[in-house]
Amino acid sequence: MAEPLTVSPELTANYAYFFDLDGTLAEIKPHPDQVVVPHKILQLLDRLAAHNAGALALISGRSMTELDALAKPFRFPLAGVHGAERRDINGKTHIVRLPEAVVREVEALLRSTLAALPGTELETKGMAFALHYRQAPEHEAALLALAQHVTQHWPQLALQPGKCVVEIKPKGTNKGEAIAAFMQEAPFAGRIPVFVGDDLTDEAGFGVV
Repeated sequence: MAEPLTVSPELTANYAYFFDLDGTLAEIKPHPDQVVVPHKILQLLDRLAAHNAGALALISGRSMTELDALAKPFRFPLAGVHGAERRDINGKTHIVRLPEAVVREVEALLRSTLAALPGTELETKGMAFALHYRQAPEHEAALLALAQHVTQHWPQLALQPGKCVVEIKPKGTNKGEAIAAFMQEAPFAGRIPVFVGDDLTDEAGFGVV
């Protein structure tokens, strides 16, 4: 018989838990669509949340839709796209939006440029963009320069480097701001925040815990 999953008493004190997903709860894969969160990890998260009055959230560069799919059958508070979208414990969503014209113009520029850089991939997230180069590391400098050009031309956007990816997101959004927002709300408020991450994109989160 398999041993039951348990939560250490040390982890059930007055804490609020925040977890990155890729590279933290799940192994990084060559393509984001290949990532799977082990069911045992999800079960432990659910138990940890239950032992802490629900004060546990996923904080990721992925969209909330992707996070929900990866966390099935469980449902947690979320911050997606580096905090540009967030869902609190009551299910209320908070979303930063960009003008549709800006999104169209930026996407068109990125698609035309990446088409000339074999092995790179553009991931669109509604209000943000991820320029992947895991399969073409030789294009890292070109993608970084492209992202810098975009953020200079559209000042409402900001650059976010990561592991084999350069992201373009709404200015002022980051994982630290998302954690700070959760910490103003029940059941997180008044607890000691703990954030677990592994990437450059997580540094803003480390700065607020």
